[in-house]
Amino acid sequence: MDVLAEVLRVSGARGAIGVILKAGGAWGQWLDSYPGAALHVVSRGTMWLHVPGEKPLEVQAGGAVLVSPGTAHGIAGGSSMTMPPCDREAAARALAEGRALQLGSAPAQTEAITLHYEQDPEVSTPVLTSLAQPMHVAARENAQLRRIVEVLTAELAQPQIGTTAAVNSIVDLLFVQFVRAWLARHPEEGPGSWLGAMRDPVVRDALACVHAQPEHPWTTETLAAATSVSRATLARHFRSALGQTPGAYVTQWRIDLASVRLRDTDEPVESISNAVGYASPHAFSRAFRRARGMAPGEYRSRLRE
Repeated sequence: MDVLAEVLRVSGARGAIGVILKAGGAWGQWLDSYPGAALHVVSRGTMWLHVPGEKPLEVQAGGAVLVSPGTAHGIAGGSSMTMPPCDREAAARALAEGRALQLGSAPAQTEAITLHYEQDPEVSTPVLTSLAQPMHVAARENAQLRRIVEVLTAELAQPQIGTTAAVNSIVDLLFVQFVRAWLARHPEEGPGSWLGAMRDPVVRDALACVHAQPEHPWTTETLAAATSVSRATLARHFRSALGQTPGAYVTQWRIDLASVRLRDTDEPVESISNAVGYASPHAFSRAFRRARGMAPGEYRSRLRE
């Protein structure tokens, strides 16, 4: 069971092209806080990332930098450039018309692609928020990233049949590369980090069981047996890695799954409760109300309004 793939699928952690940039001379723009994460990929030249309180970061061709959700930041052609606010309407028009947003003056020395990643707000399992600070991956560090950037650039330069599907897949592949880089760089990540928990084999195996069969009547005892450890060991590892009990995680994931199905389908509440592992609609409704503050039926109605 690829737990990360399953969580990304359910949480809808998907990327989208924000804008394609061509810039030259003295250029820069400031991006106000954005609810999702931002990924800036440099295909030619050099770009500098500016984050308040941090030293400016140079990103060269073939490299990329991921900025965590809600972080205001700027991008520019140098370490001390003026950065006016981003003209979002101009960026949207450029993207809709299939052309690059021109910044600064000609000729362009830097070409870059800005991507946005968002997570389904109905899913509380934290994938994007685990990436708590801007992270840079240089082309020399990751040959695979460099090749992915080259393929993305080529697809956007010459759109053809299937380009939209190809770009969506490439964007998701870029995010996976950053997840891998994050895991390699944070061997001692503290409690509460979902991605950090993937490094603990006891927790990882238990999560694989939960995500493979969320409808199974999991308890700390049955999860411990399934992963060949004691109940005390499993509980201790969960507290250390995720800051919660195995039972709390099982409930959280079931409610996440149920929330998405309530919003996106017309399945009866009883069917959803069975699908996510509750013995009765009453037990499901009680657990759902504790987690979301309202009954499943009311939750569905409010989302659809």
